[in-house]
Amino acid sequence: MASESGSDPLLPRAGASLRPTTGGWRSALFIIWVEVAERFAYYGVSANLINYLTGPLGETTAAAASAVNAWAGAVSMLPLLGAAVADSWLGRYRTIVASSVLYITALGLLALSSTFSSSQSQQCSNSTDGRRDCRPSSEQTAFFYASLYLVAIAQSGHKPCVQAFGADQFDATDPGESSSRSSFFNWWYLGLCASATVTVVLMSYIQDNVDWGLGFGVPCMVMLLGLLVFLIGTPTYRFYDGGSDGPHGEVTGTFSGIGKAVRAWRKRRGEGGATVELEHDDCVETAVLAEEVRGLTRLFPIWATCLLYGVVFAQPATLFTKQAATLDRRIGTSSFQVPPAALQSFLGVSIIPCVLLYDRILVPVAHRATGVASGITMLQRLGAGIALSMVTLVVAALVEMKRLSTARDAGVVDKPGAVVPMSLWWIVPQYLLLGAADSFAMVGMQEFFYDQVPRALKSIGLALYLSVLGVGSFISSFLISFIDGVTRRDGGTSWFTDDLNRGHLDYFYLLLAALTMLDLLAYIYFSTSYI
Repeated sequence: MASESGSDPLLPRAGASLRPTTGGWRSALFIIWVEVAERFAYYGVSANLINYLTGPLGETTAAAASAVNAWAGAVSMLPLLGAAVADSWLGRYRTIVASSVLYITALGLLALSSTFSSSQSQQCSNSTDGRRDCRPSSEQTAFFYASLYLVAIAQSGHKPCVQAFGADQFDATDPGESSSRSSFFNWWYLGLCASATVTVVLMSYIQDNVDWGLGFGVPCMVMLLGLLVFLIGTPTYRFYDGGSDGPHGEVTGTFSGIGKAVRAWRKRRGEGGATVELEHDDCVETAVLAEEVRGLTRLFPIWATCLLYGVVFAQPATLFTKQAATLDRRIGTSSFQVPPAALQSFLGVSIIPCVLLYDRILVPVAHRATGVASGITMLQRLGAGIALSMVTLVVAALVEMKRLSTARDAGVVDKPGAVVPMSLWWIVPQYLLLGAADSFAMVGMQEFFYDQVPRALKSIGLALYLSVLGVGSFISSFLISFIDGVTRRDGGTSWFTDDLNRGHLDYFYLLLAALTMLDLLAYIYFSTSYI
């Protein structure tokens, strides 16, 4: 079993860290930068993906939204596998390096797939109005989706390990570094949001107005630069053994413990079922495994009641973006049109000041009132985020009602592609509110799931947080597909029809708001009884 020890040439420092010369904010900054690069790459693909699917790939709005949610679900669920590999075999450092190399390869293939746009690689026909209608060939579509899911696989090893490895640079047993570690989660998310804000504005403009190949190629180059920065910081990093040390220094995380438990069980079976005294190491492993499984089980109710937040989190990159595409996106009197996906930058515009205010003002004030070092507890912070997400959905529904009313008054209901005479600024509040919700819920989930698992399972803890978003995306995909099928039945009009002016996104948002309210009540019940 590999551990992150000094015997490996990739890992120059071993065991307990040398605090004066390693770790702390100096090391954390190298690690934050590689994550900033990864988020640039991820949002460079995901933020405008629905417009690529409904544009060059020619999919319907409902099918594209479902496909984006399914991919986003895979992106957020696969880190459970990546974390298992890291915590039980490769270690976080090696997993980050290997995943980054695969990530760069996948992004390069994705950029290549989008260049297959000639008529030779597409299926073309003449439409009834005389225009030449070209759709991508099945080979091009298959190559694109294979490249897209390779990105998801690469991200699965990168996402849970980088943040855990960054938090490992602060010693939780040292009072000063423990405080810095709590602040690390705030600044970590701040850096990611700043990266996402720049990315969605820059890359959505390039993809919509310049070239999709370049739009996918730039994230590939940024990811390559991020890997180089991460490698440069290697001499400064703190490395720990891969989990709770066993009696002879071996890794005793859950996954290695499962292996030893299975071997012990087979040994007893080999003795014909007779009572066999277990070796001391097997007893230790079994006890550790049992305790860690019990700890993970206690997290399940909190995890389950966060899933509706994952559904809400899936909307900006899908339905919010399609909703924005129908509006008048000019700024002032200029003819420049803001790309629909670029409006996701308002999430970052909201998150950045909210995180700063939380870290610098709310925490000190709340600390004096509650005596809690972090101001409010992780569970209180998470609950506040869920409540804000419910408010976001209600506002989004009201804005959509206004948009539909304006479309009817302007006579553009049956004119797909026509601009609704309603400014883009109407839709901005729902992005700002969701950004505020993220600053509470997302950071709260990260810190909670990292904090509530033993050192051997830190990557698994962060993967649990990501799985909330993954399962939430799958639920969103299912809901959209199910509602689309039901509302189309007997010749009806889908809530998600391609002509959104005839659809009812407002009904969908109100449904999610009602479900979120019920979910919040369940969360309050379980969080108040959580120990």
